[in-house]
Amino acid sequence: MRAIEGKKIAVVGGGPGGLTLARLLQIGGADVAVYERDQSREARVQGSALDLHEDSGLAALEAAGLMEAFWANHRADLDRLRLTDQHGRILHDHERKMSGAGKRPEIERGPLRDLLLDSLRPETVHWDRKLESAETVGDKVALRFAGGESVLVDVAIGCDGANSRLRAAVTPVAPEYVGVSLVEGVVGAAKEAVPELWELLGGAALIALGNERTIGMGTKPDGSILFYAGLKTADAEGRQRLEAADDADKRVAWFHANFEGWSALWEPLFAKAKSVVWRPLLVCPEDQHWEPKPNVTLIGDAAHVMPPYAGEGVNMAMLDALVLSRELLQEGDAGSAIARYEAEMFERMRDMTSDTMTNTEMFYSTDAADRVVGLFRSFAGAAAGPSAA
Repeated sequence: MRAIEGKKIAVVGGGPGGLTLARLLQIGGADVAVYERDQSREARVQGSALDLHEDSGLAALEAAGLMEAFWANHRADLDRLRLTDQHGRILHDHERKMSGAGKRPEIERGPLRDLLLDSLRPETVHWDRKLESAETVGDKVALRFAGGESVLVDVAIGCDGANSRLRAAVTPVAPEYVGVSLVEGVVGAAKEAVPELWELLGGAALIALGNERTIGMGTKPDGSILFYAGLKTADAEGRQRLEAADDADKRVAWFHANFEGWSALWEPLFAKAKSVVWRPLLVCPEDQHWEPKPNVTLIGDAAHVMPPYAGEGVNMAMLDALVLSRELLQEGDAGSAIARYEAEMFERMRDMTSDTMTNTEMFYSTDAADRVVGLFRSFAGAAAGPSAA
């Protein structure tokens, strides 16, 4: 008998990892429901575009039978990453690999969620379900949501992000702050609002580095620019002052106070942003381990959140979904399937987390521009080598 036979499975969280898992389980005949905190499908999906990797994110979509839908929605225009210093001097243009071996094509989060949602059976996703607690009741799991609703399931899978409420059901170890925070903002009608930065960006994506700070920018399909300003900070004062900055002049003043030595070129991002949001970066221990539970597990950021400086977050979540679904669809019991998945996940994420933290240190080092440019040039050289042979 297969591990999912006769089981009611709850996927907590409707991000790319959770929806991919639900799709793969449904293909295999599972009884699965997704519980998502967003109030509806129409809730706005923010964040930078995602580059999906051939051996992880794309492999999961291939197994889900969704590659045609992916290619119909991917962003072929995001084919370059520009690196600059804090004065806007161009240091390197890195060509992204959109096709061929090792390809990493880009897609916006909204279209990715839509194609995954469209692949599920009607009524699979239960919207406006914010998980508050979970506990084992005999051989089942009780999930309690805000508003008083609860469900009893055979298997619960936490896909609910870095602040997962389901994580406490498998481990007392919580993610830790890495000492770096991002300020996220959006500038609408950017070509007119910030013409100099629009020209520098050149229609694709950009990362500026200097003085242990970063600014990343990317274009969105609606003509806006999404930006992330990153800084090392150990206390809450910078966040408090930013959140108290209720007009453009105060946000610009905050920028100059916290990005010493950076050109006024970047001022318009803070002056013209519709709003700004503070996002502290978290990481789980690279050597984390917990004893497998028979009916609860985690995937994606709920299991192994890490900073974004390796581009692996969504890819590891979707690979988790692929590995876990394959285990649950095999013969045996759910507890054994979960144990096999977690053993693979811990092993895979040990080196991935270590590499990501090494990259994070590099991006916020005093010589970040030289080191990051050197890294991307080595990528370009490696890509060119085999074809030249």
